[in-house]
Amino acid sequence: MAGEPNGDNGFADPDRRDVLRAAGAAAIGGVAVAAQAARSPALAQSADGSKPSGAAGTRDQALLGARLQGVQHFGLTVQNMDRAFAFYTEVLGGTEVMRDGDFHGEKIHNTLLTDQEIVARERGVNPRTIGVPDLRDGGQRLDVRFVQFDNVVIELLQYRDAQQTMGSGDSWAEPRDHMSPAYPRSMHICFYIRDDVDFNKFIHDLEAESARRGMTQVKANRVITVTSEQERLAAPLDANTNRITEGKSNGWSLIYCKGPEGEQLEFVQALGPVKQTFEDAMAARRRMLAAAAE
Repeated sequence: MAGEPNGDNGFADPDRRDVLRAAGAAAIGGVAVAAQAARSPALAQSADGSKPSGAAGTRDQALLGARLQGVQHFGLTVQNMDRAFAFYTEVLGGTEVMRDGDFHGEKIHNTLLTDQEIVARERGVNPRTIGVPDLRDGGQRLDVRFVQFDNVVIELLQYRDAQQTMGSGDSWAEPRDHMSPAYPRSMHICFYIRDDVDFNKFIHDLEAESARRGMTQVKANRVITVTSEQERLAAPLDANTNRITEGKSNGWSLIYCKGPEGEQLEFVQALGPVKQTFEDAMAARRRMLAAAAE
């Protein structure tokens, strides 16, 4: 997300591109990137069989994959900015990179919302009825905060009414009611738990800390069947973690959990064979990148 703010927002305004480039420099080392590393035709060779050039002078002629340097951030539109920010920094321990806001005007409106305005025209409906805010004329404003984790940045976005104070109150638009991860276009944020952490206890402590802060949406699923919130809470500790012990995912542990905004989160731990698979894939990708740069 990028744009030009109008008006004084009360925060220092260093060059946005430089700050974000520095903050996300470690993103290429993320475990999600490694999953595709061993098979990357976008980096392997050009259509004529030659390797894409990595020289600075010819970078713009390289294949698209050779022009990337990893995933910079994941964005999450939130209902309540302060609540979401507290969860990702105070509960999960991320570090604030920067915050900016009061974005409005024609340029940022068109940058973010042109496709949805076209949809509204095609349907003959008011754009507001399908969740399109009025950034163009300033009826609504956009605020953002960036949170750094070890290998990726998360951007929190809130669209608010112009009269609303930055960082407080609810979003201009209503949250989605249906949040099943099975819906196409659904996305989730996955956090990588360290090797020496007890996964079951981590999930227990995450729920307890979130509840202490009044973040009642933070609920992790269980690996056993439960039919009520009471049964979910009463499930034994070892029901917190789905441990895979066979096949290509041997060593993978995971659980799905809703965040404080109702967003879909995943927590994983990769040990044993599956950890080696990801490490081998990353090593192969680094060799490929080094060869392409020669």
